[in-house]
Amino acid sequence: MSKGHVVVIFPHPDDESFGASGTISKFRDEGVPVTYLCGTLGEMGRNMGSPVFANRETLSTFRRQELKEAARQLDIEVEFLGYRDKTLEFEPRDQVASHLKKRLEELEATVVITHCPGYAVHPDHDALGAAAVEAVKSMEEASRPDVWMHAISNGHADVLGEPDIVYDIRPYWEKKLAAIQAHLSQADGMMSLIENHDQAAEQLERLKTERFYRWHF
Repeated sequence: MSKGHVVVIFPHPDDESFGASGTISKFRDEGVPVTYLCGTLGEMGRNMGSPVFANRETLSTFRRQELKEAARQLDIEVEFLGYRDKTLEFEPRDQVASHLKKRLEELEATVVITHCPGYAVHPDHDALGAAAVEAVKSMEEASRPDVWMHAISNGHADVLGEPDIVYDIRPYWEKKLAAIQAHLSQADGMMSLIENHDQAAEQLERLKTERFYRWHF
């Protein structure tokens, strides 16, 4: 019997590594296939490497390759959805949802991991998370995957309460670290945090726990 198929839906290369790579690694360790539907190439990102090695014209090429390396580290499949960075909030939501629904049905998704709309800080995060919810909502109830929402904003727990799913991902920390490091143009701030863990022990500990809210239709 199939163990299902986990589909991760985030807008940027590196969202999967910073936000869910420990959970992804847990699923892969259990033999569950994972596919990352990446919304954009992150071509409008501010980080260009440290020291700088990319520019506005070349950043998308670097970020595509970085995600492919992270996917190799995590042993997952990647599909690029083809949207433009920092414009997802302006895309017709029903069209994005229809696009996602088609892929979720084709992949026979049983779990969807995405951002929690309204609690994900970046407009692209909120928009793609909302479209993912709409996609699953439009599916036949009997075949809907579970939706796990990643909330990032400060104070989200005051509104949403305690998360439904909490994973201690210490057993997969090396996998998560390798995936983060694969995103060379973006990882400098995170690596500084890790390297200076004495000054940021609390934040570092939070990285070793991944939390999700279940969406209830």
